[in-house]
Order: sequence, then C-alpha cells, then structure tokens
Amino acid sequence: MARLKSDFLNVLSERGYIHQCTDMAALDAKATAGVVTGYIGFDATADSLHVGNLVQIMLLRRLQQTGHRPVVLMGGGTTKIGDPSGKDDTRQVLSDAQINSNIANIKTTFGNFLTFDGGGQNTAIMVNNADWLENLGYISFLRDVGRHFTVNRMLTFDSVKLRLDREQPLTFLEFNYMIMQGYDFVELNRRNSCTLQMGGSDQWGNIVNGVELGRRMNNVELFGLTTPLITTSSGAKMGKTAAGAVWLRPEKLKPYDYWQFWRNTEDGDVGRFLKLFTDLPLDEIARLEKLRDAEINEAKIILANEATKMAHGEAAAKAAADTAREVFEGSGKGGDLPVFEISGTAPVAIIDVVVGLGFAASRGEAKRLIEQGGLKLNDNAVTSPTATVLAADFDKTGAARISVGKKKHGVAKKSS
Repeated sequence: MARLKSDFLNVLSERGYIHQCTDMAALDAKATAGVVTGYIGFDATADSLHVGNLVQIMLLRRLQQTGHRPVVLMGGGTTKIGDPSGKDDTRQVLSDAQINSNIANIKTTFGNFLTFDGGGQNTAIMVNNADWLENLGYISFLRDVGRHFTVNRMLTFDSVKLRLDREQPLTFLEFNYMIMQGYDFVELNRRNSCTLQMGGSDQWGNIVNGVELGRRMNNVELFGLTTPLITTSSGAKMGKTAAGAVWLRPEKLKPYDYWQFWRNTEDGDVGRFLKLFTDLPLDEIARLEKLRDAEINEAKIILANEATKMAHGEAAAKAAADTAREVFEGSGKGGDLPVFEISGTAPVAIIDVVVGLGFAASRGEAKRLIEQGGLKLNDNAVTSPTATVLAADFDKTGAARISVGKKKHGVAKKSS
C-alpha cells in the first residue's frame, strides 16, 4: 500500500491492520485535516472480552495514539438480538440483569488500553446502544429506517447467506441485527459526530449498511474500515485454545496463563503479533523478527511481557515472567501457579494431586494422562498410575513441580 498522509492510516498499514476500507483516500484526507471520531461495537454476551476481540481493542488504541477520538460502543441493546455474523446457532437470550452485569465487567478491560479521562479532543468515551434502541417505536423505526434496506440485498450478505446455505435457522430477530447496527452508526454520528466505524472482516456488510444508511437518511459522509481475520500460522483461529477462550479479565484467566498464551506463540506469528498487539517500535520488531531457532524464544518472551503488561499492568507481567522462569529453571517456588497443599509426611497419590490442581476432572482422567505420557513430576515423566509424591520429591522450599504437557504447570507444596 502506498504511503498515506495521515499518521492513523499509516500506522494501521505498517502494522497490518487494514483489510478493507470504503474510501481510503477520503478517510486519509479527513484524518489528516482534523480529529476523526471512530467506533467499534462490542456485544455483552459474556462477562469478559477475549483475545479474539483484542485486534479491535488495539484499533481503538491506535486511533487514540494518533490523536483521534475512540468510541467504545457497548451493545446493551443489540446483545438482546444477536449478530448472526460467523455464527451457526441462534444466540442465547440473556436477561437485562445479565447484560448489565457483563457490561460492568467488560468496562474494566478498556481502562487498560484507552484513556477515558484525558480531557482532550482524543479522550475515549463509552456509550451503550440500549440508550436509543430501547426507546424506538417499532412502526416509526420500520418507516424511517427499515425502508432503506432491501431483503434482496440483505440475503446476499455472508452473515445471512452462510447460515441459510447450511440450512440452519436464522430468526427474524437476528435478521434485524444489521438494521440495528446500521442505525447505531447514524445515532453515533448525530450524538458524537462519529464518522468512522471499524470492525473485523466479518462485519463488512454490516458496516457498509451503516455507511449507506447515513448517506440516505442524513446525507452525511461516513467511512468503514475492517481488519483481516487473524489466524495463526497453522490456520487456527486467533485466541482459541484447547482449554477455551483466552479471557482478558484476570478474574477469568490468571495473568500467568495469559502470559503463557503469548509465550507459546508459533514461530511464524511472532513478528506479526508484535506489530498488532504491542507498542514496540517497528525497528525493534524488525530485529526480533530476524531471530531464529532457540533465539526466537527471546522475541516470544518480549511479546508475552508486552502483551501482558498492556492487559494487566507491569507488575502482573513481571510476576508472570518470574513465575515462568522459576518453573523452567527449576527453582520451584511457583509464584502464580496453582498450588496443591499436602499435609503430613505420608506419600500422596499423584493422581490426587493432578485432580486437586484442576489438571484433570477425575482420577480416571488423571490415570489416562499418565498412560498417555502427559504427566511429569519435577521434569521426570510419571509412568505409573499408582505413583506417589514422596518426601524426596520436595525441594528445599517444600515444593514439587507438576507438569501436564508443555503448558500446564502447578506445585505440590508441603504445609508448614
């Protein structure tokens, strides 16, 4: 992509955020001429966002870093409907109390990435689309907004087409989602002078709807920009692991486990993820991208430190790095690792320790882990389901390390 005039779009281009834009030249000119207010919507389907949402959060961060104004739109209203984009099933219906509780919890995450109290033109704000969607009169809304949408065109959008092609139900409620999202853009333009909507590539159809709706209803020029789908080098969806979602709230996922997620990044993704998910300068990232073989671990540790610092603070990132060092260098202290307390001097069945640490749901599952060669005690493979943790297994701090595979680590510790 040719060099652009605005800092905002240059940063996005250099760091790999841009997939599509409704009018790149016009948006570039607008971002060069003054402050652009842009938004991204987040529905409150859970009490935390996860790493799959992180590229969008970083988009808002880049917008603010380059002098523009980010708007976080919480979908208190649209959460009740459900976005069919990329979904095979109808969204579970949540109560008002659940949605409001989820929003309250999600708010805490954004404070780590955006500045809401700076007082300047680029100070971030958070709004809730329930403020206008809840008060819509159905007939008036259909007449004033619905007439600008054709069913013919709505059926061509991937969010609808894919669901129908798979012969999976698409409720009339969900079918209205794209109209609601388009109307959000019109309202944000009216209330907050918002002229840019951003989102993932799966939101392109919904975003274009909003751009066109603004032109038809109010004759205003609005813009849309999407990011590419972020997958790993092996083709996996970003943020999905065997253990489930990689949550951004520490109450849902310990900072140590968050740090480990980034530390275990595939070699081929390190440079790309450093650009997308950290604030490191591009020349430093270029240096780290050149590292090979065992040296690539330096870059992975830097990625883990920087990403964790941004989401959980510098102290949490340092504690996670220290814990990892203790585990892998053999000091055995354990830091933020799960701990299973052992009292007395009698040997304890290792399968009970594994279950107690939460690494297996039952003694039977723990036995299967051992039979499959997936369990280690102090870095030594455990081969017998009847193995015990003996006094000799504890180091001078009274700890013994338990590992399941390469990523799960815990500590069996003697009670004092």
